[in-house]
Amino acid sequence: MTDNGTTGTAHLIRYLGRGGFSPSVIDRAAGTSVFTEDGRELLDFTSGQMSAILGHSHPEIVATIGDQVGRLDHLYSGMLSRPVLELCRRLAESLPAPLEKTMLLSTGGEANEAALRMAKLVTGGHEVVSFARSWHGMTQAAASATYSAGRGGYGPAAPGNFALPVPDRFRPDIVDADGELDWRRQLDLAFDLIDAQSTGSLAACLVEPILSSGGIIDLPPGYLGALRDKCHERGMLLILDEAQTGLCRTGDWYAFERDGVVPDIITLSKTLGAGLPLSAVVTSAEIEQRAHDLGFLFLTTHVNDPLPAAVGNTVLDVLTRDRLDVRAAELGARLREGLNELAARHPAIGDVRGRGLLIGLELVTAVGGTADTDRLGAAVTARASELGLHMNIVQLPGMGGTFRIAPALTATEAEIDRGVEILDKALGDVT
Repeated sequence: MTDNGTTGTAHLIRYLGRGGFSPSVIDRAAGTSVFTEDGRELLDFTSGQMSAILGHSHPEIVATIGDQVGRLDHLYSGMLSRPVLELCRRLAESLPAPLEKTMLLSTGGEANEAALRMAKLVTGGHEVVSFARSWHGMTQAAASATYSAGRGGYGPAAPGNFALPVPDRFRPDIVDADGELDWRRQLDLAFDLIDAQSTGSLAACLVEPILSSGGIIDLPPGYLGALRDKCHERGMLLILDEAQTGLCRTGDWYAFERDGVVPDIITLSKTLGAGLPLSAVVTSAEIEQRAHDLGFLFLTTHVNDPLPAAVGNTVLDVLTRDRLDVRAAELGARLREGLNELAARHPAIGDVRGRGLLIGLELVTAVGGTADTDRLGAAVTARASELGLHMNIVQLPGMGGTFRIAPALTATEAEIDRGVEILDKALGDVT
């Protein structure tokens, strides 16, 4: 028995930082619900680890895995298969020009590692800019570009990493005459500092269009275009990490489409595999050619494996056929309406934000201290779980009152409404 009450964990390495494992063992999952060994059903408003956009055990995913694993599952990394060629072609068709060259990997951290390695090779630089509340992975370059957690105690990060202030409109740090976030001045000041610290070797800027672990911070309209211009003025590549925002979750196929800003490189992961380990790096033919000419090397055991690629093709089939971008926008509007109604009745809700089915709900307390907000968030999370709803709390110091709400794109209206009702009761019981 561990300190959080979960049985059978005596032989597990605890990898969640200061956090603990969930108190129940999960036996199975289907659709928008997971079921514990003791028979409880939990409505899953995190889509697993933000990945199961088609819900759990989607029948077409199950069928694809069964067929593909019996035909061709894994190959030598230099061999190609039809599922890989098809998925790379289809990703190129889903993206605007000039994004057309793809490599398939396993995790988001791995994809970001490859993208940064490519950017450094192509530009000849090594310095990387990312947001001060970023999460891009736990491998070396990705972890060095991650500021939200995990920096202490592991020795020096890779040299040449710089943090951008987060354009948080709910808690602005630089404001205009009306008290609103002045993100243009914030961005100008940030790059003044970066220029002062840089050794003249800037390579890339790696950001999410909506910061997820940073508190569901949607970049203000216009910000992404201004950031791209800052990058290109300095010879940097703009890399967008759409692990959680890509493939219909925000109501668009890709979150960057709202701003009309095409990145130099995009990385995909979580949503692409719908719960299986699959990620992608997509860039232009020009950048790929330059990298190839310079001998680009990023070899992993499971690069371009056929089994996850086949699943990725099925994910694209379902997203396209069922118009899940439209579905995400509709369900997201319904969810936002329900949460806004709760905000009108619960003073503890300070802000509701996000796009499509990626919503942030930030709690506040009368005291206003971060410790009090963390405690409130933990209490609401625990009570919601008791009532049958699993939500993900942002694991940042002082951000423990911000919920990351991301149901499956296949959820029903009734499930969305039930989740809001449970949250309503949990807030009432706790506050």
